[in-house]
This record gives sequence, C-alpha cells and structure tokens, in this order.
Amino acid sequence: MSNSELDRLCINTIRTLAIDAIQKAKSGHPGTPMGMAPVVYGLWQKRLKFDPAAPIWPNRDRFILSAGHASMLLYALLHLTQTQAVDPEYQTLGRASVSLDDIKTFRQLDSACPGHPEYHLTSGVEATTGPLGQGVAMSVGMAMAERWLAAHFNRPDFEIVDWRTYALAGDGCMMEGISNEAASLAGHLGLHKLTWIYDSNRVTIEGHTEIAFTEDVATRFLGLGWNVLHVRDANEEAEVLGAFDLAARERSRPTLIIIESHIGYGAPHKQDTAEAHGEPLGEDEVRDTKRFYGWPEDAQFLVPDGVYQHFANGIGKRGVAAHAEWQALFECYRAAHPDLARQFEMIQERDLPEGWEAAIPSFPADEKGIASRDSSGRVENALAQRIPWLIGGAADLAPSTKTRMTFEGAGDFQPGNYTGRNLHFGIREHAMGAAVNGMALAKLRPFGSGFLIFSDYMRNPIRLSAIMELPATYIFTHDSIGVGEDGPTHQPIEQLAGLRAMPGLITLRPCDANEVAEAWRVILKQKHRPACLILSRQALPTLDRNRFAPASGVARGAYVLADLGNARPRVILIGTGSEVSLCIAAAGTLAADGIAARVVSMPSWELFEQQDEAYREQVLPDAIKARVAVEQAAVLGWERYVGRRGAVVGMHTFGASAPLKGLLGKFGFTPEHVVQTAREQIARHGK
Repeated sequence: MSNSELDRLCINTIRTLAIDAIQKAKSGHPGTPMGMAPVVYGLWQKRLKFDPAAPIWPNRDRFILSAGHASMLLYALLHLTQTQAVDPEYQTLGRASVSLDDIKTFRQLDSACPGHPEYHLTSGVEATTGPLGQGVAMSVGMAMAERWLAAHFNRPDFEIVDWRTYALAGDGCMMEGISNEAASLAGHLGLHKLTWIYDSNRVTIEGHTEIAFTEDVATRFLGLGWNVLHVRDANEEAEVLGAFDLAARERSRPTLIIIESHIGYGAPHKQDTAEAHGEPLGEDEVRDTKRFYGWPEDAQFLVPDGVYQHFANGIGKRGVAAHAEWQALFECYRAAHPDLARQFEMIQERDLPEGWEAAIPSFPADEKGIASRDSSGRVENALAQRIPWLIGGAADLAPSTKTRMTFEGAGDFQPGNYTGRNLHFGIREHAMGAAVNGMALAKLRPFGSGFLIFSDYMRNPIRLSAIMELPATYIFTHDSIGVGEDGPTHQPIEQLAGLRAMPGLITLRPCDANEVAEAWRVILKQKHRPACLILSRQALPTLDRNRFAPASGVARGAYVLADLGNARPRVILIGTGSEVSLCIAAAGTLAADGIAARVVSMPSWELFEQQDEAYREQVLPDAIKARVAVEQAAVLGWERYVGRRGAVVGMHTFGASAPLKGLLGKFGFTPEHVVQTAREQIARHGK
C-alpha cells in the first residue's frame, strides 16, 4: 500500500472511530471530526513536533482543540498515535492514554474520553475546552509563555525553547467575544509561533451560519495584525500542509488559517446540515457513510492493519528523534548553564526556588494601616525577585490593583521584548483569565488582576482553571462597597458567594497586611489549585500580633483572633477582610460591658473546610450558639457558620454612590450595629 493510500486509510480510521463512538454513546458531535480529520491528521502526522511516548516533553508543540465538542477527533488521534498516559507526578504509566476500550465508552462514567477534552484526565489533552472561544484564548497564553521562556532561557547555540502553539477553532469560537479579545492581544504582541486553524464549515446548531454570522473573518483578523491564509478544501493535503509551512515561516505575526470544510463529510443525507453537528448519524446513515469511505459497512471500531504502524513511522518516529535531539541539547545546556537548567526543571515540576518563603515580609502594627492591595503589591514584588517565573499583570488596572513589579529588571512584556515580567492585557478581562490559564498550562506561575466586580467577566476561565487543577492566581481589588462614590455598578455584592461556590478554587479575603503576606504563602504552595486573592482599596489597620493571634492562621482558613473579656465567650463574631477590624471594635465594646466575645478571622472558607473536625470545633464551638458574621457582601452561605438562627451583617441589596463613611452607616457596618446584633443573638440563645 502506498503512503498516500495509508494516509487515506488513517484519515478514514479517525472518522469512523468518531462515528462509531458517538453512535454507541447515543450522544456527541460527529460532524467536525468527519470534516476536519484530513487537516488534523496532516498536522499531527507530518508537521507537529510531538513525542507520543513522552507527551509532556517541554519542547513539544501544543495542539488545543478549542472546538471541544469535536473531542472524538482528538481521542482518535491520541489512540492511534499510542500517546502514553502520565500521572499527576509527571511519570509515564506504561499504558496508552486512550485505549480502544476508552473510545468504546466515550461519554460514559470514568472513561478517559469524556464529552469534552479534560486536561487533568487524559494525557495528550493540552487544555480543558468546551465553552467556545476558551481554547483559542488559552492558546494565546501558551504562546506568550513560549516567548517568555525562550527569552529567559535560550542562549547562543542553545535554543531549548522553540515550540509552536496550534488551536483548532470553529464558527462558534469565532463568534464568541473572547476570541476577538484574545486575537487582538496576540496580534499586538506579534506571537508568530501561534497558529489558529479555523474550521469554516458554516454550520452551527441552529442551522447555517448565515442566519447570524456574516462578517468577513479574514478582514477582521488582518485588522488585528494577523497573517491570514485560506484553504478552499480541507481534503486537499498539499494546500493544507502548504498553509502550515507558510505559518511556520512567518516571523512577526500570528497566523489564522481559514479552512473550508464540509461538516459530516461523506454522510449522504447529513453532510452540511445542522444534524451532523450535535447528534449521532443514525445506524442507516452510518452504514451509508462507511460505504462512501470504502469501509466495511458493519465493522465497528475498526483499526485496519497498518494504521498503528503508519502513525508510528510518522509522528512517532519523528517525535522520538526530535525529543532525543532536544534531550541531548539540554544535557549540554545543563553543563554550560547549570543554574538556568535547574530553574527550567523546577518550572516543569511546578517547584519553587529554595528559600523563597524568606522573601515574605512582615508588617508592624499600625492603627492607620494600609490597603490590602498595597500590602499585596509589596509582598508580590518581594516574592517575584525570588521566583523569576512569577509573572503577571492587569486588565489595564495595574496602578489601581498595585500589581506592577517595580524592582530593577522587571520590565514589560511587549512586542520584540519578551523578557518582561509585567504583562499588559488591556481592557480584556475575559481574555486575560484565559491567557493566565494558558501560561499556567505551560508551567509558569502567572497572575491576572482587576476589580472584583469584573470577576464576572472572568468566571469561565476561573472555572476552567479549577477544573484543570491549575495553580493560576487571580488578584481582585476594590472588594466591597468601600469603592464608595463609584456606586453599585462597581461595588461587588454577590461575587464572593459566586467564587466560594466554585469547587476546587481557594478564595482568600485577608484582614490586614500580615494576613495578605500569609495568603501569598498559601497561594504559592499550591501546585494543583487556583486561588483568588480579594483585596481592599481602603486602608485596613495592621493588627498588633502581640495582642492578637499570629496571621499564620490564614493557612487553616479561619482562626481565633482573640477572646475579649475574662470569661467563656458568649458570642462569636466572624469577619473577613475589612470587617474583621469592625468585629474587633464591637467585641471590645461588648467586653467593656462585661460580655465576653470571640473574634474569628475567616479569610478562606475553603481552607477552613479542609481542617479536621477537632480544629473546626476549637474555632467555632457548637456550644456557643450566639454568632454574628460580618461581611460587606451577599449573605448567601454564611448560615453554614452562624447556624439557622444566627445573624449576618451583610448586603441584602446593591450598594449606592456615596463616600464610604455614609455607606457604612446606611448599610449597618458600624460597631454599634454589630454590638446590637450580638446582643440580640445572646438574648435569642439565652446564654
């Protein structure tokens, strides 16, 4: 059999595995795998730098399936290339990432082939995708990471970082606004090793795209500073490979390859229809389609003789050779630049330099205090000098979020100068969140920052970082009605409850500068969990830790800050952030009146829930029923800690535009109101 015949056999194997898996599952999206199999096969088999035997080799090319509904396209490739499984400790397991049995259990419980690709579940999947546009936006972060890593680690004769990022997108990705944000950023930065493959099949769930999407995508991307190429037929191998080669020769712009395809290619009654997009073909159509491919009509999950070997002779052989060549180069690099080599390896393991915690500053007691956004900026700058791969920026708000790195040599990440540590995302919160995920996938320690109210724009990327178990960091300032005159549009109310509801995410709202420092310690110790750091605009008193418990209690999520009064506490006051000092003031008033009160600082619900029952009972004894939580946010969820009959001094409406002092009085965030509420609790519970 000739190579061209083997190529066609492999392409049709990809198509039929997808068809059969979706038909068996009675669920899925067969159309894109059928239409784009030749394109993705050509990329993987003949151009992609990827070693199936070592799928996390650092210098591999990255391929992201942004059109995540077409997951069977990727699963078929991972199976046929015999890509190996890797565990969370980055060790290969001696088995395939995707077996034929996994494909047969597509979309079923505990299969390695879920409905959309999942990074932490299936080796060879570079990013969890599904929500359209997220994959292409994450690819921008990956491409940024490649440029930063190359600028930092490459030396003459040692180009140890030299990989490309590819993302396959569909019409839906192009419609989603995040793709435009991300493309605009990539065009500005000149990320020339980034290639988006646009499957222009002109069909979505509701029908043909002309009912909602008639823009000139090519002209849009030219305006965004991209190199734009056009392939008229996805089945024309020479044109497809030629486009990849032209993209590889581009030196100043990212590339968009628009490829016209037929969704459901080969299905006699469903090709180019919406039905081919999101539902199985049906048994009769499957047989007719296989007949069109020259395939045995009743064969299921067939991998013909020669297919595995052809992949092994193509991407397998090429990948092993490229990997071995790189490994030899890296050993020479290690001898010439041992410190840099060690740093590079630490990045791959998500480790941090020895002694990094010594850089964390402590803050003296100060009644006037400092805004937690300012203390965070100081901690960040100190840590960044010890951790060279801690990088990040803001959505045009660094002067307000205080996230700019100001030490000598920090610099700005800009076109032609990719060594900078300060990233400028522009007013693109959604794309910023996804780009942070992309950089974290490349093993950097990235952060993005903005106002807490705008976390709503970033919810999908934050959610995906939690699903992927990435140590991404999101810094949100202007955390409450303390924003004051900016009014309710800028005053976050329900955002804390929303973030706390997200599984796998750590949310930290520190009460003073030393809790901020400890929050950073917690965040940077995470290897598989993202975190949101919630910070104030207004000054917060820096507590006297000779009088109050040490801030190291942050690591346990909540801790007893102080028991005020000379008896067993009759009421517990629980606060976060700026409201902890309010709890202290109220507890002091109660104690002066002979009512003992406990003040608990609870910067992180999630960390507190991880503690054993004995510790949680120690902090919040069941015997003390009178409880008041105080937080300038929605009250949803606080019943977990104050009980059904407890009280919450919180927000029940949106805020208002006024100076902070007036807002605190209007909404009840005063010592007098907290004291009154505490007294009511004591009276209610009879103790």
